[in-house]
Amino acid sequence: MDPAEDGTTTADGRYLIVSGRRWRTTDPAIPETLRQELVDELMTARRLVRSDPQSARPRVQDAKVALGERGDPWWEPTPDGRRERLAATIRALLRHRRPDATVCPSEAARAAGGEAWRGLMDMAREVAGELSRQGVVAIRQHGADVDVAAASGPIRLARGPRW
Repeated sequence: MDPAEDGTTTADGRYLIVSGRRWRTTDPAIPETLRQELVDELMTARRLVRSDPQSARPRVQDAKVALGERGDPWWEPTPDGRRERLAATIRALLRHRRPDATVCPSEAARAAGGEAWRGLMDMAREVAGELSRQGVVAIRQHGADVDVAAASGPIRLARGPRW
């Protein structure tokens, strides 16, 4: 098949060819339920581009970074790129869910790390701490706000005061 034909992927599976242009594919290591949630957020954000571009564009960016379609290539992640992807995934999931819903840092780690997600948990908690210091997220344990540095055990992330 001609690699320039629309709808085909490159032999390595990293790019999709559309109208002769290469577009990065979604990271295949993202678990299906998380991938679908991130795609749904991306589609919601894209629908807002014409009516509310100021709020839509950061949403599109976060969803695309979370999916691995922007930022560091998912097949060659750097530490800074992983941190960016974790933060984008947290924000995208919180936007997509009900305003009172929470996200587990492990969900972001699973999206950014695939089967190696456990190795990203410390980094995911650090990124959550950074987002908390910015007021973007609130870190909760047993329903109460906590400092991530003082929390041991599972935490949840909610929309923060500067959301």
